[in-house]
Amino acid sequence: MLATGNNGNGVVRRAARQVIGAGFALLVALSAPVKAADALPPELARALAQTKLPNSAVSVVVEELDGRRVAAFNSSTPRNPASVMKLVTTYSALEGLGPAYTWRTELLALPQHWPGPDGALRGPLYLRASGDPILRMEDLWAMLRELRLHGVTRLPELVVDRSLFGDVRIDTGAFDGDAARPYNASPDTWMVGFGAIRLMFLPDAAQRRWRVVTDPVLPNVRVEGAPVWSDVACPGSPSVQADPVIDARGVTLRLSGTVSGDCGEFSIYRIALPQADHASAVLRKLWEEMGGTIDGPVRVGVVPPGVMPLASHESPALAEVIRDINKRSNNVMARQLLLTLGAANPTSGATQRDGAAAVHSVLQAHGMEFPELVVDNGSGLSRNGRVSADSLAKLLNTAYHSPVMPEFMSSLSISGTDGTARRRLRGSATLGMAHLKTGTLRDVRAIAGYVLASSGKRYLVVGMVNHEEASRAGPFLDALVAWVAAR
Repeated sequence: MLATGNNGNGVVRRAARQVIGAGFALLVALSAPVKAADALPPELARALAQTKLPNSAVSVVVEELDGRRVAAFNSSTPRNPASVMKLVTTYSALEGLGPAYTWRTELLALPQHWPGPDGALRGPLYLRASGDPILRMEDLWAMLRELRLHGVTRLPELVVDRSLFGDVRIDTGAFDGDAARPYNASPDTWMVGFGAIRLMFLPDAAQRRWRVVTDPVLPNVRVEGAPVWSDVACPGSPSVQADPVIDARGVTLRLSGTVSGDCGEFSIYRIALPQADHASAVLRKLWEEMGGTIDGPVRVGVVPPGVMPLASHESPALAEVIRDINKRSNNVMARQLLLTLGAANPTSGATQRDGAAAVHSVLQAHGMEFPELVVDNGSGLSRNGRVSADSLAKLLNTAYHSPVMPEFMSSLSISGTDGTARRRLRGSATLGMAHLKTGTLRDVRAIAGYVLASSGKRYLVVGMVNHEEASRAGPFLDALVAWVAAR
């Protein structure tokens, strides 16, 4: 307790105020966000030096989730994040659409066209497409079975309303020249099974050969050749080349490669047809297998007023869908999600540009201005996408303190356990301790997410490397996560 009195007391009070003021200033300094020096901690600097990558190619941010920054390096530099861009897309969708959002695909007809005893629909069957990113062949089969339960066996034509999206078709070979790879699939308002067919390889040990089965069997799609049989021990996931060749007869997938019979039965997926053609062909095939017929074409149109639903399919909720997008890094699903976000506002047909504008709008509504952000297609499968480590850190921090945090965080891969991080960070200090999104392109390596440290504190971490030798950056990024986990 301070003494009271005459002249000396004024000096005491002034001294006390100075002490209290200094203490308050220290308290504010400790509690306020800290801008770390633009340098790597010595342990990380050594790990980076071992990669022989230049410092200019690397960006890093590490922060406690109270906002206190503990490390930063080139953090404001815009970089290509590869699939880490999916964090921006999925967070924006959770906030903009809500975790319970679903996609509904419907089969409809005018009541006066409903079938009579002969099972014939007396007018077009309409399909209202929703941009569902995960509509599977079995989901379409269930819809068609429901149609059969309504007594329909014969369709004069199918009219597909895909007006929710604009013309969003892409050249599937433009990114890396491999047009048959599923990750290059084009987005579409009506997409079935990602637009890919399954090639199932069945081993015939007696004949020392591989038998190839396609699912579904589609007209104008053929398979030529088979991988060469090998008797060595299975070295890992089989590698088969399936090159599409287009001619007057349709599309031929020419197979090549060598696969050990010890690997056993396996499947690969490849794109053979454009999305619209694939979906139409699959529907026709499934309907015919059910004994139904389609007399006329499958064409594009608009659902008229007055129609009534005959069958429908509702997708899983967005909170579940983003687990596939982030854990498995599914590119076409991310593209579909970006377009869906763009279509949430009135539009004549959402495009990639509408989706990117919607992302910026959501971020701004939650206090995030990222002027350097280039969303592009939302998947990260892009040479043009750009974001800084600072911006990703702010997004991760905002997401962690958001009501959608549980859904967002649970969509990320768990270190050494699942998703794209299942084979990384399996050490005792890091196994299961991080929720991460990884990113990989030819000249990009990136990682971002949350790490629970040994101290019990949780940190956000961002690391991005853009360089023609970025493939050497894996050990550095793993060291970054391990360094945070050890804090």
